[in-house]
Amino acid sequence: MVRSLRARRRRRRLRSVALIGIDGSGKTTQAHQLADALVAAGRPATYHRNAGGRRWLGRIAQRLGRPDAQRLVGRDGLLAVESVLRWLAIALALVSCLVTGRTAVMDRYSACQYASIRAHGGHRWERLARAGYRVFPQPQVTFLLSLDPAEAYRRIERRGTDHETLGWLTAADTAYRALPEYPTFILVDAGRPADEVSKQIRHHLADWFGADEAAAGSPLTTGERENQPESLKSA
Repeated sequence: MVRSLRARRRRRRLRSVALIGIDGSGKTTQAHQLADALVAAGRPATYHRNAGGRRWLGRIAQRLGRPDAQRLVGRDGLLAVESVLRWLAIALALVSCLVTGRTAVMDRYSACQYASIRAHGGHRWERLARAGYRVFPQPQVTFLLSLDPAEAYRRIERRGTDHETLGWLTAADTAYRALPEYPTFILVDAGRPADEVSKQIRHHLADWFGADEAAAGSPLTTGERENQPESLKSA
């Protein structure tokens, strides 16, 4: 009975998976690895980076002698640009996967914009953002990569491609946990080596992987099981 149920779920199409979390948590690495793993398991998938353009704006700001993007366009300007660019990126990703039938592996999704707005203190923008993003379906699974902000800060400094303050990372972490969608997220401890994180993510998606891939994943802890959406608890 259980095996037949899992078999039916494996035949069901996995439309979209989102990986979210603060900068430095490893979203991009894990999203790439998940897309590759799905393809290897016979589930065509495409990686989509739904960035809001803050890093790009930050580089422009530095070239113009400003310390960061917010000093260039102001807080409200930054949130407006972020919201629009991320909306366009998500829309293009969803249309692409609708046309091709491939699974959309989303590196960031709408929750990232809501968290960014809250972390910037621009709460009045959240209502507008939610109205605009409401047209997008929720991913079947959303993984929140949880990482201590201090460790995220160290990782960002080591890679040397951008810079975030510890205060910003802490505010963003708090914002994610305060979102009304938070209970629906699958929490993943991103403080471990990348291969262990990847195995845990694949375990959560065992219904769409073969038996070998499912066995390779790490088992759920009690807290993680309680935090799963109902559609996955019965797996």
